[in-house]
Amino acid sequence: MSNIKPKVAIVILTWNGLKLTREVLSDLAKIDASDLELEIIVVDNGSKDNTSKELSSYKFPYGKYKLLINEDNLGFADGNNTGIKYALNNKADYVILMNNDVIVPVNLIGNLVKTMQDDPKIGLASPKIFFASGYEFHKERYKKGDLGKVIWYAGGKIDWNNVYSFHRGVDEVDKGQHNRQGQTDVANAACVIIRRRVLEELDGFDGKYYLYWEDADLCQRAKRRGWKIIYTPKAYIWHKVSQSSGIGSDLNDYFLTRNRMVFGFRYASLRTKLALIRESLKILLNGRKWQRIAIKDFYLGHLGKGSWSKNEN
Repeated sequence: MSNIKPKVAIVILTWNGLKLTREVLSDLAKIDASDLELEIIVVDNGSKDNTSKELSSYKFPYGKYKLLINEDNLGFADGNNTGIKYALNNKADYVILMNNDVIVPVNLIGNLVKTMQDDPKIGLASPKIFFASGYEFHKERYKKGDLGKVIWYAGGKIDWNNVYSFHRGVDEVDKGQHNRQGQTDVANAACVIIRRRVLEELDGFDGKYYLYWEDADLCQRAKRRGWKIIYTPKAYIWHKVSQSSGIGSDLNDYFLTRNRMVFGFRYASLRTKLALIRESLKILLNGRKWQRIAIKDFYLGHLGKGSWSKNEN
């Protein structure tokens, strides 16, 4: 066995989320990383809440810490790419992307790294993700003792006939029913470990997505190069799932509608692409405002932030 410690960079993207970012940094300060060479990279994605000033002098108790500042909000894809590029330039063997709204147990990082080391063909791996207690979609369904044990993600599936992605196990109380590690369609970018070679080969996320579907796209590109995409339940976190941009919000309407078309036209069958065209025509006639704008932008090739830039203050 080599005595060289794996170099692991944890990239945390934040946009006006100073409180949450401080909380996840506090969790990371307690993790077991004695066998790792660790660097924490916070990417401030154009925040207006004093994040860059407050976190510039943050002192991480061990390992390295770096704050990177994007002057503008580059979206989830290119915002994370800022941290990924820095990590690769600093010779990280593995990059872990982590939302700032997660709760991290002490053994998470070690378990994720071990998963990657056990099989050199694993390109990306995501842990089991629970709703943080009190953040469940349907809190009234569960006994008090089940809160914090409700699954948000136990692997990601893609319905290729309709081009929808969904989480396996969502809303189920964990009783060990999803405790088998295995390949999955989508490693969820709320928490995902990615091998250096994958990021070098694929050049990170595709910034054309800006927000949503970028993780599914990265997984498809990795799969087509022969990499395994893994769900690993021996690692787990809790997610303070946002309730603020739910289904039907303008933001969801725009980016989910447009990027589903982008993804479908890249990877789906001809039959499914024809179905997407038919569906898009219906949306143009009867869809909500930002769904209609999304379809127009797709056909015009107006990607990245697209027309959403006109909706920001």
